Amino acid sequence: MKSRYILPFLLLLSHNVLLHCASAAVHSHSVDNNLERESDGSYRSRDYDHYNDAGHNSEFDHEAILGSVKEAEEYDKLSPEESERRLSLLLEKMDLNGDQYIDRKELKLWILNSFINLSREEAEERMSEVDDNRDGTVSWPEYLQDAFGVDAEEEIGPEDTGDSGMLLQEEKEMFKAADINGDGSLDLFEFEVFTNPEEHAPMHPYLVNQTLREKDRNNDGKIDFDEYVGDRGSHEDKAWMISERDKFDHELDLDGDGSLDLMEIEKWVIPDNDEIAEEEVEHLVATADEDRDGALSFAEVLRHRHVFVGSDQRHALGEHFDDEL
Repeated sequence: MKSRYILPFLLLLSHNVLLHCASAAVHSHSVDNNLERESDGSYRSRDYDHYNDAGHNSEFDHEAILGSVKEAEEYDKLSPEESERRLSLLLEKMDLNGDQYIDRKELKLWILNSFINLSREEAEERMSEVDDNRDGTVSWPEYLQDAFGVDAEEEIGPEDTGDSGMLLQEEKEMFKAADINGDGSLDLFEFEVFTNPEEHAPMHPYLVNQTLREKDRNNDGKIDFDEYVGDRGSHEDKAWMISERDKFDHELDLDGDGSLDLMEIEKWVIPDNDEIAEEEVEHLVATADEDRDGALSFAEVLRHRHVFVGSDQRHALGEHFDDEL
C-alpha cells in the first residue's frame, strides 16, 4: 500500500528547493493562501460550509441534489410550482427500483454522482479561463501563462510562484501526472483531475507528499504532533492545544504510535466523499422522513422541496399575502 507513494516522493525530494516551497492554489497551495485548505492543512470537504457561524447553509443541500451550482442558483429563482415540477422529474431518475420511494442507498448514489458533476462543472469553468486557443484542451504553455504570467519556464526563478502559489517544478509534475494519454495537454477530464486531485485517488500520493514537505521538519517521513500543529501553536490558547491534541490522538493517529504515517496523512488531508454523502443522506432523511420509515416518498420530498432544491419563496409568500388581502 505504502509503495505507491515512493516514486512521486523520491521525484519531488530530488528537487531540494521544493522542501521549503509553498503549495499550489488550485490543488496544493500553502495553508495560509489556499482557500481550499483548512487551517490544519487538510483539504476542505465539499460540505465544509454546510454548517457555519450563521447556522445551516441550505446551498450545500441543493447542490448535493442538483449536482450544479448554476442549477441551484436557477432553482432559487423558480416559482414553487416550477420547482416542484422539475423536482418531480428528478425523483423519477433517483428512484432506481421504481417503487416511488427514495431509499438511503438511492439517495447516496445520487449525491455521490452530484459530487462528480460538481467537480466537472468546476473544471469546465476553470478551463474556459485557461484554454486560450479554445481547442478544448489546456497545454502546458497555456497553463504556464495563466498560473505564472510568462511564456517560457526560463522566465521563472527557482523560488517564484505564480497566481497558484506553487513552484514551477511542482506544477509541472502534477500536470504530467494528470496527462493520462501523455499528449502534452489536458482534455476536460484530465484537467478535472489536475484541478481537483483530492477527488482522484491516483493523485493522492502527490498531496500526501506535499503535506510532508510542508510539515515534516525532521524529514523522517512522518508527522508528529508538534509538526502537525506547526506555527499555529504559538498563536492559540491552551484550550485549542488540548482540542488539537485530542483530535490528533483519537482521530488521526490510528495506530497510536505518536505520529502520522503516509496512510494516516492521506486519511487526514483527503476528504472522504463517501462519508460526506452518507452524512448528507442522514441529514435529508431526518429532515423530510415524516413517517420515520427510513425512506423518502415522493410526496415527502416534494413537501420539503425547499430543503432539496429551493425555490423562490418570495413568490409563494406574495401569493399568500394576496390571498389574505
